[in-house]
Amino acid sequence: MSEAPVVAPDLVNLDAVAAWMDEQGLGSGPLVHQKLLGGGTQNILLRFERAGRPYVLRRPPAHLRRNSNETMRREARVLAAIADTDVPHPRLIAACPSEDLIGASFYLMEPIDGFNPTTGLPEPHRSDPSIRRQMGFAMVDGIGALGRVDYASAGLHDFGKPEGFLERQVERWRSQLESYNELDGYPGPEIPGVERIAAWLESNRPATWQPGIMHGDYHLANVMFSRSGPALAAIVDWEMSTIGDPLLDLGWLIATWADEEGRSTATLGVTPWDGFPTTAELVERYAAQSPRDLTAIDWYAVLACYKLGIVLEGTHARACAGKADKGIGDMLHATTVALFERALRWIA
Repeated sequence: MSEAPVVAPDLVNLDAVAAWMDEQGLGSGPLVHQKLLGGGTQNILLRFERAGRPYVLRRPPAHLRRNSNETMRREARVLAAIADTDVPHPRLIAACPSEDLIGASFYLMEPIDGFNPTTGLPEPHRSDPSIRRQMGFAMVDGIGALGRVDYASAGLHDFGKPEGFLERQVERWRSQLESYNELDGYPGPEIPGVERIAAWLESNRPATWQPGIMHGDYHLANVMFSRSGPALAAIVDWEMSTIGDPLLDLGWLIATWADEEGRSTATLGVTPWDGFPTTAELVERYAAQSPRDLTAIDWYAVLACYKLGIVLEGTHARACAGKADKGIGDMLHATTVALFERALRWIA
């Protein structure tokens, strides 16, 4: 007999998943040693074993958004596309694009043997500043590798719309912010400098850029490191990936990186911080391995603050409507405010 489920059956019907795995030739027998994993506020991650092999199932949250299932299908597609590259990522095992089986699209991936630094640094990382320094550079190397992938050759020629990507950003995310007003109970955005930052971004947008695969949400909470050293074990949470400007991933990293005193946004703090590279050193590291023009990297960092802040505000809005945890919503709203305040300091 299989173990009692650790996730509600209406979210992950284990019998249905097992039958589907039978069809995919993925072992036999019950799904055992189930464990609900943390990591992110949006999606459900369930680890289990079957016939001695470990799996991680990823599906959208209980309260589906309009694009939740399509997002899951896109995640699976990009993971399949980068399977043979040197980009650290969770290895895709199989994907179920249909929503009929468990009420949502999902996929199975291999577990990552690593840790996320925002949940605490283990040894030897905690005691060795030189390891922490190399961890920062490993993060840059990860998106450097991603930016070098030929997206067309990887089968992602139609994965995004690179034409006009930068031109669309401000209005695209302004509309996203306005859409939250449709949620009952949301009082509206109380965020400093929204229009001022939007105007600055429109006036200072880079004239030229080179398209490529971008992760779309690249920061310390979305990576896992090796337990034995500074190597990047995997880049995770690919739900915002697209074909766009990979420099936005670097801008995102800068926008969420701690300042000179080690202060960061509420959700991304790492202790201890001494030893990690400065943002200037991160940019220098990227420049050494990429032909992309980094002259306007501050613009990308400001855009990252604007875009990420609006994305996080969505959870706050859903929490106000009773569709997400209130405590998490309040925390992410505070992070949004901090991101916009940081952007305002950069454009002053």
